[in-house]
Amino acid sequence: MATNGKAGDGYRHGAVRERSQTQTRSGHWVKRDANTGRFINVKSDGKPFKGVRKEK
Repeated sequence: MATNGKAGDGYRHGAVRERSQTQTRSGHWVKRDANTGRFINVKSDGKPFKGVRKEK
């Protein structure tokens, strides 16, 4: 299970499960549910989600 850890660590402990991410043509990163394939969230700053595996 992914946790944010103790206060002040500044990084995530472990990986986010049952999620993946892919980059759109416009450069935004989209988080996807691995079970259903539905899109969950889109980041607008152009940086990938932390702790979420990338699709090939």
